[in-house]
Formats: sequence, structure tokens, C-alpha cells
Amino acid sequence: MKHTLFAGLIAAALAVPAYAENYTIIAPAAPGGGWDQTARTMQEALQGEGISDTVQVQNVPGAGGTVGLAQFVASSQGKPDQLIVGGYVMVGAILTNASPVSLADVTPIARLTGEYEAIVVPAASEIQDIGQLIEKLKAEPGAVSWAGGSAGGADHIAVGQIAKAAGVDPTQINYIAYSGGGEALAAILGSQVTAGISSLGEFKAQADAGTLRILAVSSDERIEGVDAPTLKEAGLDVSMQNWRMVAAAPGITDEQKAAISADIEKMVQSKTWQDALATKGWANTYLAGDEFKAQLEKDIATTETVLKDIGLVK
Repeated sequence: MKHTLFAGLIAAALAVPAYAENYTIIAPAAPGGGWDQTARTMQEALQGEGISDTVQVQNVPGAGGTVGLAQFVASSQGKPDQLIVGGYVMVGAILTNASPVSLADVTPIARLTGEYEAIVVPAASEIQDIGQLIEKLKAEPGAVSWAGGSAGGADHIAVGQIAKAAGVDPTQINYIAYSGGGEALAAILGSQVTAGISSLGEFKAQADAGTLRILAVSSDERIEGVDAPTLKEAGLDVSMQNWRMVAAAPGITDEQKAAISADIEKMVQSKTWQDALATKGWANTYLAGDEFKAQLEKDIATTETVLKDIGLVK
């Protein structure tokens, strides 16, 4: 009987895929930004909920995530314990940087979150509302400097759309790209730029603390708990939601992909993850499987059109 029980325990242990126990997540940006926050929140949920024993996060910043993406593609072939976070910013950066690798070179697993953009200024700024910022932009586009994420990413696209909606040539905007949210935030708080733009979650703590003033958000309707109008309310026909995703390595098997997808689904449904969404103000836009693959292809095509429209891609 003992022999049978022991054999059963061994069989059960062997049935657990080794690659489901430990993950390394590449955050293709510097610490402090949305991708870094996403990766570390995944780490907390996967470990805290017992889905994975050990999860490590590695930051590989540069070129809107394409440096990290290239490294991931080159080093993770067929390795089911390797993951990378990405999203709208990476889609744009691949196009604007003419990246030799793209999201076609990885294995998309799921879209995880969505978040609206926020336009902010330091609390001490003379600019009190979005109308005043747009007046300055119209008067002298180059004199208004914007701090945001990587060139061609969601922040850059949003500024281009704002300029276009205001009747300003998008190619004339003075956009300063930062590889991480922490660097951009420091520039904004230090009044090194006129305004900042990024996902709402990256500014909310400072806005709540009174060190930043949110001028507007890119949602269709006002966001509960945020004392700021939408861009549409300000007369600018701009609505945009940044989204983030997780992908696995190229060359993994269907069985390995299924196991990873199951882990991510458990994570998304967990209390730890759901609590983090509420705390950070992230929308649950979870989408997986063929539906996500189809939506990703559509988003890539749409982004290329927008980038061409505002002069970032020819």
C-alpha cells in the first residue's frame, strides 16, 4: 500500500509542469513606469496566490521596449519560463524605430489591463486648466514641452492627437521621450517641462498628494475619483486607452502555451490581482486566445494609420 501511495505521489509530482513553477518577466522599460508596475504586480500575484513558486522581474529599458523585445526574442526561444510585458507603447515603438523584431516574433498570451492617459502639470505651474495649455500650444507649439514615455508610444500618439484636434501641426510638437516613468515624473515635478502625459496610474499618487495637477484625461467620460475633465469636454475630439499585455517566448509548444495561459488566467481572477487593479486604477481588459490575437492585429494596423497621420511614420 505504501509503495502504491509513494508511486502515486511521484506520478503526481511528475505531472506538474516544471515551467509553471518559476517565471522570469522582462519589463522592457526602466523602473517606475507602467510596464515595470505591471510586471511587479504580476510577480506579487503569481507568488502570493501560489500560482508560481518564484517570479523574477528584469528591467531592460530602451527604444520604447524594442530593446527588451529584441533581447527576449534572441534569448528565450523555446523557454516556457520566460515572459515579457508590453502593450500599445511597444506597438508604436516597433513601427517608429523600424524594429527588426515585432510582436509576430513572440507568443501573445493575453491583454491584461487598460488605462486612460492623463495630462498633468506641477502644482506650482501657472497653467490652471487644459484650456490654458492648449492656448499656449496654439500660440507657439515648440515652446510647450511635453514629458512622456518612449517616442511613438501611447503618450506621444496622444500628444499628436491633441495637437491635431487643436488645429496645430502635430509634427511641430516638442515631445521629450523618457525610457521610464520615474525619469519623466522627475522632469515634470522639477518643472523641466511644460506638461507631462502618461497613464493615469503613474500620476495618481502625486495628484492625490497635491504635487501634480491633472488637467484632463483621455476617457470618454469623467473618471470617478479624478477631479479633471475629459479632453472631449475641453473641445478636443480625442479618446484613447493605453493597454498592456503579456507574451511568452517564441517556439514554445501548444501544451506549454496552454499551461502559461492557465497560470495567467488564474492570476487575473485572483484577489491579489483584482485588489491591485482597484488600487492602481487599472481597468480589467483581460482578453486571451484567438480573440486577443485578432484584436492585437487590428490594434497594430490602427496604430500604424495614426502614426502616419501625425507624421511619426512615413
